[in-house]
Amino acid sequence: MKTVIIACKTLEDELESAVQNIGVSYPILWLESGLHNTPKKLNRKLQEILDDLKADRVLAVLGFCGNSVLGIKAGDFELIIPRVDDCISLLLGSVKERAEVSRQYAAYFLTGGWLRGERNMWTEYQYTRDRYGEEQAKYLSKMMFSHYRTLGILDSGAVLIEPLVDETKIIADTLGLEQKVIPASVAYIQLLLTGPWPEDKFLVTAPGQTIANKDLYF
Repeated sequence: MKTVIIACKTLEDELESAVQNIGVSYPILWLESGLHNTPKKLNRKLQEILDDLKADRVLAVLGFCGNSVLGIKAGDFELIIPRVDDCISLLLGSVKERAEVSRQYAAYFLTGGWLRGERNMWTEYQYTRDRYGEEQAKYLSKMMFSHYRTLGILDSGAVLIEPLVDETKIIADTLGLEQKVIPASVAYIQLLLTGPWPEDKFLVTAPGQTIANKDLYF
């Protein structure tokens, strides 16, 4: 059975760690991390890739991402997607767990892959600063992120966390957030790679089936 992985570049570190942990060698097709900011573009790109694939099973290492998977049609293969809203919930284990951690810390979450992404809170801040000045950038950022208290750095064990903590200190200080290392895991990704795929944790789309609204629950 030929299995292919489609993955968001944001999760590159975590997927590579999961692949190494369990020793699989499926081919990986990467989606640009910035696509998750525009669900319609992500939807179109994902469908383009799927339309060109020859496989028996496709494992999608991403979340529903603003319903970007709605209307996606599987080809002559089974398409399996984690039942999570985004990659943060994937690394924290569930949407429920992500909501609990968010409630506890009022956290804006990040990973190394997020920081390397084309668009994120820090690149947006730098753009605003360069165009309108430091004072205006800080004012707008404080308005946008006023309901956050913490910069939550997810530690899934995929990479050394200390360099990421050092690198993001300037972000936390600039935006007035407290840094917090939050335990995470690649276990959900590993389960996606190996199976089984229980309905409460995975959306399993049969060959030729189109993902409908009724399929998108957590």
